[in-house]
Amino acid sequence: MPELPEVETIRRGLGKFVLNKKIVRIEQRCEKSYIANGLSAEGAIITGLRRRGKALLIDLDNNVTMMVHLRMTGQLIYRLIEFGASSGKAGLGGQFAAGHPSENFVAELPNGQTRVFFEFENGFLYFNDQRKFGFIKLMPTVEVEQDKFIAELGPEPWAMKDEELLAKCQRHKKAPIKAVLLNQKVIAGLGNIYADEALFYASVHPERQAGSLTPEEVSLILEGARTVMDASINSGGSTMATYVRADGTRGDYLEKFAQVFRREGKPCPRCGEEVVKLRVAGRGTHICPCCQVNK
Repeated sequence: MPELPEVETIRRGLGKFVLNKKIVRIEQRCEKSYIANGLSAEGAIITGLRRRGKALLIDLDNNVTMMVHLRMTGQLIYRLIEFGASSGKAGLGGQFAAGHPSENFVAELPNGQTRVFFEFENGFLYFNDQRKFGFIKLMPTVEVEQDKFIAELGPEPWAMKDEELLAKCQRHKKAPIKAVLLNQKVIAGLGNIYADEALFYASVHPERQAGSLTPEEVSLILEGARTVMDASINSGGSTMATYVRADGTRGDYLEKFAQVFRREGKPCPRCGEEVVKLRVAGRGTHICPCCQVNK
């Protein structure tokens, strides 16, 4: 699932292609994937790209904002018109793709997973979503902060203080710490990958009751969240550039920063013990049983 670093990567990368560009035409292929709310984006110019949690906010010059949420399988793929609307052969410089990594990054578009696409004067932006859980929603820019999804978000790791997270752990003291970290109302942007990595960084077992954590452990968890998310953003997140290596083979952006996530059966980079996979808070969870003991 695309998480905060992936959305931040999209914000930075996509802006180079669409900022100050006019949306000439919009084709909606799935009704629930594009929620206009009586507003229009056609003919508008993109004036800014922002992010709040895992939501991408695209501001337009007609005082409308498009909220993009990728959810499980969403992707945003931009291709310059000189390569053709359906060119799957363009080099990395001719297109930008990010979100849920899949063959769509290099496939012909639009295809059966394209839910909405935007035509610009010099290119096309495709919103693909295999499972149709993601959406693009239009709203007046002045109402963005009042939107239920945005209004309920907690602070992001970089904006949260140690004592604030500690207080929230005490408020949810009987819940496993992983469940607390996944609660977007507690802390925004942490998904399954980064919760696992932050807990490994702090040597904390994901099933530990949140109320049992010491101030030092909470501080390390928050430090770990910032560290691993920064590393993911710096690695390019799940973009086409990390999915397709220079030699044309497929890569995995996780290999650049992940210590335990999806590394079950491999040695812990800290102690050499075999990484194992559990189920915590209803999610597949990766730990080192030696470094992360459930006290």
